[in-house]
Amino acid sequence: MNTTAPAGSVSIYAEASPNPESMKFVLNAQLVSDGVSVDYPDAESASNSPLAQELFKFDYVGRVFIAANFVTVTKTTPDHTWTQLIPELRTFLKSYVESGGPIFLVDPAAEQRAAQQAAGADHSAEDQETAQKIIDLLDNYVRPAVEQDGGNITFKSYREGVVTVNLQGSCSGCPSATVTLKSGIENLLKRMVPQVTEVVAEGVTAGF
Repeated sequence: MNTTAPAGSVSIYAEASPNPESMKFVLNAQLVSDGVSVDYPDAESASNSPLAQELFKFDYVGRVFIAANFVTVTKTTPDHTWTQLIPELRTFLKSYVESGGPIFLVDPAAEQRAAQQAAGADHSAEDQETAQKIIDLLDNYVRPAVEQDGGNITFKSYREGVVTVNLQGSCSGCPSATVTLKSGIENLLKRMVPQVTEVVAEGVTAGF
């Protein structure tokens, strides 16, 4: 699956995220369908993305997150400063996209739809209805704001009042993510979906 990069030069700029170990690289090219994002917490998980595989070849890259028109890179250690790393990563991404390098081998949108369907398969009709309300709220109210910070939050499951979500990209390991999860997202879901009693997160790195 290639990008829909515009003809000619690809522009790219780096944008800081709330997580000091993550940097968001924004392009004027579509990398994946709107509303779809993919998180690779390590090189082994990136078999579907040649772009992510190439990024993991940089020894300081510890996590790669790809969304509509940006890539968030999380570095492995604070010893490397972004002042040193940004020029190299920006040059690589610009060259890769301009040359038409493949982003994914298989469209991740289909995989994500299948995963959501599987997650709701063993729920009662009432729980499935509640889960869909939660997914809609996350998609419409939470995801756009989180993506601006270079990350994402995805629904995993709803069971007996407890919503489980996955934190991706810059959100995983972000010092402010706990506050956002509890004071923001949990309060929103409790207010809009009375059945919700708690929101817990997966995909959280050590130190979170």
